[in-house]
Amino acid sequence: MAVLNQLLPRSPFLYELPRTYSPDMLVPARLYADSVLFAQAAQDRSLEQLANTACLPGIVRYALAMPDIHQGYGFPIGGVVATALPDGVLSPGGVGYDINCGVRVISTGLPARVVRKKQEQLMDGLFSAVAVGAGSGGGLALNSKELDAVLASGISWCVKKGYSSPEEQAHTEDKGHLQDADPDAVSPRARERGLDQLGTLGAGNHFIEVDRVDHIYDEEAARAMRLEPDTVCIWVHCGSRGLGHQVCTDAVRTMQVAVSRYGIRLPDRELACAPFNSPEAREYWQAMNCAANYAWANRQIITHAIRGVLERVFAAELSLNVGLVYDVCHNIAKKETHLVDDLPRSLCVHRKGATRAFGPGCEDVPADYQHIGQPVLVPGNMSSGSFVMVGTQQAMEETFGSCCHGAGRVMSRTAARKTVHADALRRQLDERGISLRAGSSKGLAEEAPQAYKDLDRVVGVAEQAGLARLVARTLPMGVIKG
Repeated sequence: MAVLNQLLPRSPFLYELPRTYSPDMLVPARLYADSVLFAQAAQDRSLEQLANTACLPGIVRYALAMPDIHQGYGFPIGGVVATALPDGVLSPGGVGYDINCGVRVISTGLPARVVRKKQEQLMDGLFSAVAVGAGSGGGLALNSKELDAVLASGISWCVKKGYSSPEEQAHTEDKGHLQDADPDAVSPRARERGLDQLGTLGAGNHFIEVDRVDHIYDEEAARAMRLEPDTVCIWVHCGSRGLGHQVCTDAVRTMQVAVSRYGIRLPDRELACAPFNSPEAREYWQAMNCAANYAWANRQIITHAIRGVLERVFAAELSLNVGLVYDVCHNIAKKETHLVDDLPRSLCVHRKGATRAFGPGCEDVPADYQHIGQPVLVPGNMSSGSFVMVGTQQAMEETFGSCCHGAGRVMSRTAARKTVHADALRRQLDERGISLRAGSSKGLAEEAPQAYKDLDRVVGVAEQAGLARLVARTLPMGVIKG
């Protein structure tokens, strides 16, 4: 691949592709990686996709890729692109099909030794309380008016209905409510798919994981997040389900026509886009914000169900102190202000398989985290655990306040199914004391630990590159997969 020969190291953990690589590139492209992750990225089309995103009209500074980069639709997963408003473009491929696929961590205050005694009962309860798997059904049954309210207000609807507390809402990115959301911009088919999926996990890489806090790296930050050694926290990873997928499908179809109308030349039709102030981009923007609000409400309804299970299973042991540490989204485009050439610029920041990582003092960080920075939640595979980090000022200066969102795939789903036997994986996890519940053996094989990169390496690059600081590591006790 020609791109490999021109990606040059700028520092031990940063590679740069100059604009001279392609006459269509408007800015250089940058990849945060070490030599091993660099070599893994070269195994698919992700580096070429990174170069392609540098051709998007209105892009500023750099096209960026996080250390968990791998091939996606148009944009690489792990890609970050900012375009200048109002004329820069908005691209559905820069958000992805699972709009606001995100992750949250719930602290319980329960000692791991207490949970171990009722681990199977807990896992059975969670698996029964939250519907998993592809397709519809199993969630709250909404009527059209209720769906409108969810799409327009996200977690604010959950607070009103008693599914969330104001404290939980405050610990959600953007308080779980993007304002510029118009339910009328969501197609009838997308609405139909969302009517009965609120509060469901879905399939693919989505999960609920019961973890033990294994190690604390930053005591002050961990204390602020109520993460204590050998206590249990619960990770939830899911998104906007079929509704979000349909919103993206609709927008891609529209923008592939709009590209020629606006005279936009692209190296890959999967980068279909439109100027931010165009009618096509405006309609997608409003629908995307609706899908993001739906995803936040989805994770909150799941959290409400988890709390109910915890209260039933552990009522006799302890008075529970269940609280939301934080909730971040991975696939989203946001209006944000960042410094470009030392001047504040209004930008549309696309994060595709990347998480926001705002540093200390940023006004968008919850008040009780202002002194440490925004929590950055980086889940791994179902065997090796996950990391809690916090954003940095350096991330604000270099990556528009962005960091990696997970380990990143190193093996395709097809390859994983051919390589991994689900029954063998179940036995391996059981031998490690990890209780597993899964919706299908096929989906389980696709999400095998060996299908993912080494999370320690990915997180190590992010930390050593200055994009986030380590706070805590958690290790799985129980996993629910779709």
